[in-house]
Amino acid sequence: MGEVRNAERTQKNILEAAQKEFFAKGFKGARIESIAENAGVKKQLIYHYFKGKAELLEAVLANSATSEPEWVSQIPDNPVNIAEHRYRVNSQARADFIRFAAWEALESWAEPTSWNKGGELALQSYVEYWKVQKEKGIVPSEIEPELLTLAITSLTIYPIIFSNITKFITGCDATDHDFQARWSTFLTQVSDRLLNKQQDSNS
Repeated sequence: MGEVRNAERTQKNILEAAQKEFFAKGFKGARIESIAENAGVKKQLIYHYFKGKAELLEAVLANSATSEPEWVSQIPDNPVNIAEHRYRVNSQARADFIRFAAWEALESWAEPTSWNKGGELALQSYVEYWKVQKEKGIVPSEIEPELLTLAITSLTIYPIIFSNITKFITGCDATDHDFQARWSTFLTQVSDRLLNKQQDSNS
């Protein structure tokens, strides 16, 4: 029993060290040697648990997804609050992952993994959500659901990835609670103008 607990503790340490390494440096920049050093284990032990760097990344992302707080998956009933919710999720629960995704986009790493397939499915589900809202008359008829999804995705990740530009424009750090509150309010205001204007015109 003690050996099992030690093995679980070792794997947990490896995954925590690997997450920091991958999310800070991207897949190509991450080094197994650095992960081993930060986890306090020998490099050979990592290969005992994981076949290679790609499998270790898969495990990191799976562990990251299952450890998210419950509120992340609690989708607002009112579509006006969707953008604000997604920004809160990205800034408070997925900021490191968002930066990692940016690394991968810049590096054009095309090796198929469950995480990028899962991301594609998630984004397609957002498109389907807005298609349904359009059928209900909530989204204006001239707005394409695919482009609306892209716009909301951009608005909810840009300040996180380009924190320096955010500070140049607003004078605020992207991690500042006051800025995050202001940006959340702005996203809700924009959504309200777009969606409630359509509902007013339908009434």
